[in-house]
Amino acid sequence: MKTVIVTGGTSGIGKAIAEGFAASNDAKVIVTGHEQPAEISRPQSVDIHLLDVRDAEAVASFFSAFEKIDVLVNCAGIIRRNGAEFSHQQFADVIDVNLNGTQRCCEAAFAALRRAGGCIINTASMLTYFGSATSPAYAASKGGIGQLTRSLALAWAEDGIRVNALAPGWITTSLTAPLEQNAERSAAILSRTPMKRWGRPEDLIGPALFLASPAAGFVTGAILPVDGGYSAA
Repeated sequence: MKTVIVTGGTSGIGKAIAEGFAASNDAKVIVTGHEQPAEISRPQSVDIHLLDVRDAEAVASFFSAFEKIDVLVNCAGIIRRNGAEFSHQQFADVIDVNLNGTQRCCEAAFAALRRAGGCIINTASMLTYFGSATSPAYAASKGGIGQLTRSLALAWAEDGIRVNALAPGWITTSLTAPLEQNAERSAAILSRTPMKRWGRPEDLIGPALFLASPAAGFVTGAILPVDGGYSAA
């Protein structure tokens, strides 16, 4: 049975991906979250741990418990709205969770991933490709995720570790709720999205399972958009 770890797996996209792996019946899924988690389907196959990805010692301690890790999905992330990210403190905090936190988890999981011949799936974004006039730290962190993904793919290929990322489009989660509830902003998003709907967290399950599967055995350093065509417009 495969060991799958999903950071930020207690809500939103991470929760959906964790449930998708659990439903595949061939994985033991461990999810982490910074806060008390919401209910997750199939709890008999999912372990839940509290973990602050900003805490390097806690991250190292958590991953040291695993002899082998087949899949690491990095979904832990935050955003600060209403211009808050223009302050140095808020900017630094977003970077520390989204980008540094992902790197900490990759580094801490390296030995267990190498022993398993495992893979990493990071969470990029449309803002990996586009700037943001309102969330500069989030955009910078997701741009960094793209380059981190490519760089680790190059560095760790000889260790048998594949490193890819998913780039979700506009997905209905608690992070995007303020945008979806803003009629003008939501209309602008839908007008550019060829599939003419907001995405659902469940839309990320299939792409994640693919990137973790033998079918993607020759895929590394890729950033896969799951955006209803938004980035193609």
